Amino acid sequence: MIRTLLFCFLALAAMSNPLLAAVPCGDAMACRVKDGDYRIELPKDGDIRGAYVFFHGYKSSAELQMRQRPLVDTTLSHHLAYVAVDGIDGSWSFPHSAHPGRDEKTFIADVLDDLRHRYGFTADKTVIGGFSIGASMAWYTACQQGEKAVAMITFSGVFWDPLPKAKDCVADVPPIIHFHGTADQTFPLAGRALSANFHQGNAYDSIAILRVRAKCNVKGAKTITLDGIKCDDVPDCIRGDSVMCIHNGGHEARADMLDAGLTAIGFPR
Repeated sequence: MIRTLLFCFLALAAMSNPLLAAVPCGDAMACRVKDGDYRIELPKDGDIRGAYVFFHGYKSSAELQMRQRPLVDTTLSHHLAYVAVDGIDGSWSFPHSAHPGRDEKTFIADVLDDLRHRYGFTADKTVIGGFSIGASMAWYTACQQGEKAVAMITFSGVFWDPLPKAKDCVADVPPIIHFHGTADQTFPLAGRALSANFHQGNAYDSIAILRVRAKCNVKGAKTITLDGIKCDDVPDCIRGDSVMCIHNGGHEARADMLDAGLTAIGFPR
C-alpha cells in the first residue's frame, strides 16, 4: 500500500515537473507529462544516439504504434530510441484540424522537454516524424518549434487549409524528408475537403512554405534517389536540405523508406 501511494505521488510530481525523472517508464509503461503521455523503446545494445519521435495516424495510439515493428525495429537499428507520442481519441489538435482540443504545441514541448531531462535527447539528437494526420502534426511542430529537432522524416501528411504563411513559422525549420504517394486517396498530394470546414492541404504548396521560410535555394534543386524513389532535393536551406520523395504507392509509411531517410540525414552518427 505504501509503495503504491509513493508511486502515485511520484507520478503526479513528474507530470507537473519534468525534472523529476524518478518515475520509471518504457516497455509497457507510458511516460507521463502534464497533458498526456508517450511510449518509448530503446536500442537493446545500449548504443543510443538519439530519438525518432513519431506522431501516429488517425484512430491509432502510442500503444498501437509500438506494435508497428518494422518502423520500430528500423529506428532501433539506427541507434535511435523509438518514441510514439499519444494523441487524444486517435487524433491531433493542430491548427484547422477537425479535432480541436488539447494545446498540442505545449504538450509536444513538454514531451520533448521530458525526453531531454529523462534520457538526454537534446535537439541535436531528436528527429521528429509521423504518418498521415500524425505527419501533419509533425509539420506543425516543425513550423512552430522546429529548433527543437535536428530533422523531420514524415509520410503521407502535410499542412491543412488554410495553410500557414511562411512568416508564421520559425526560421529554424529543420531539414525535411517527406514521402508521399501519387495513389494516396486518404491524403492526396493535392489535398482534399473532408467537409465544408476542414480541408487537407496541398503537399507541394506546404513544402514550398517551409522552403521559403528556411531560405532554401530552389533554383539549385537536384534529383536524388532514396529507397529507389526519385526525390526533389532543394539545398542551401538555413539548417539543411528540404527533400520531397514522390512514389507511386498509396497511403503508407514503410520501413525501407524510413531506413533510407535516417541514412540520408546521417543517423547513426
